[in-house]
Parts: sequence; C-alpha cells; structure tokens
Amino acid sequence: MDWLITLFDYFGIVIFAISGALVGGRRRMDPVGFALVGTVTGVGGGTLRDLVLGVRPVFWVEDPSYIIVCVVASVATYFATSHISSLRRALVWADAVGLATFAVLGTQAALAQQVSPVIAVAMGVMTATFGGIVRDVLCDDVPLILRREIYATAALVGAVVYVGLDWTGLDQTLVMAAGFAAALSVRAFGIVFGVHGSDAGTGAGTGELAAAE
Repeated sequence: MDWLITLFDYFGIVIFAISGALVGGRRRMDPVGFALVGTVTGVGGGTLRDLVLGVRPVFWVEDPSYIIVCVVASVATYFATSHISSLRRALVWADAVGLATFAVLGTQAALAQQVSPVIAVAMGVMTATFGGIVRDVLCDDVPLILRREIYATAALVGAVVYVGLDWTGLDQTLVMAAGFAAALSVRAFGIVFGVHGSDAGTGAGTGELAAAE
C-alpha cells in the first residue's frame, strides 16, 4: 500500500507541475518561470495542508525529491511544449486523476494527524486545489476554483466519501479506491458533458492549454 500511495503521489505532482508549466508557457516565461509555476502547482496544496496541520518539516523539506521532480517536469515541459499541448486532451484526464489522487491522499494525511472529519475533508480539498490557486494568482488569472467549474466539487466529494468509509472501518485499500473513484467520476462528468465547457479542462483549464500551443 505504501509504495502505491507514493507512486500516485508522484504521479499527481508530475501532472500538476506540467499543467502549471503550460500556463507559464502561455505567459511566455523562461525556464526558471516554468519551474517556479510548475513547482508551486505541484506542491502548493500539500504545503499549505502541512502548515495548517502543524506538520514539521513540510513534506518536500523532509524529502526534496518532490521539488526535484517538479523542476524536472516543468523544465521538460519548456522544451516540449508543442508536443505536450498537442496531447492536452490526455492531460485533461491525467489532471482529473491527479485531482482525485490528491483529494484522497490529502484527506488521509489529515486523518493521520487525528483531526476531525470536517477538517480532514477541508484538507483534502485544499491539497487538491490550492496549488492551482497560487498558480493562477501568479499568472494573473482568475483562479479555476472561483469559476463555474466542476473541480473543487469533485475533490470535496472524494474527500467526503473517503472520510465516511474510513469511519466504517473498511480496508484502507477499498476506502481509498472508493474516494478516488468518487472524485474522478464527478470530475469526469464535467469533462465528458462539457459542463461550463469554456473553462473545463485540466488544473490549468482547457483554454489555457489551448493557448499554450
């Protein structure tokens, strides 16, 4: 279970770092700008979660490999923007998987600190969405979470399902799978049916990814 959690954690960070770097591309940033925006997007949510919960040191300070992964993914995006943006539809779905992953992992991390279920849910949503908020502010965009977009709602549903099933004492693998599936299903609904489709897309938004081409 631990290796699987770590694998999904890195996967989510890479996808969010790429989506953040693509927004940097729309702003025509240099490689350092790409790395900054991508890293903020990748680790921002988990950083705020750890600070709010009083976890010391913050996860990427304890394990710098998270920062290295963000920087590498972001700089690689700088040199391959045209190829990645042509795959933006795949990134839409990859980002949805990242959102669902962080909603569950953030909630799980909060519960491990013995917080209340309500706070655990809030931490799950925060982990999944806050990096994107900081990214959008840095890039002078309206944060995706403030738009009419099925995004934070998906994270909320996944976190609530996780907390509810965890309370029943079910096997953790099943609890995580259910929370992940719930968040992903809600996000997929918004993508497939084009709910408020002008903004629907990855953490960067489909509009941003299209503009990165």
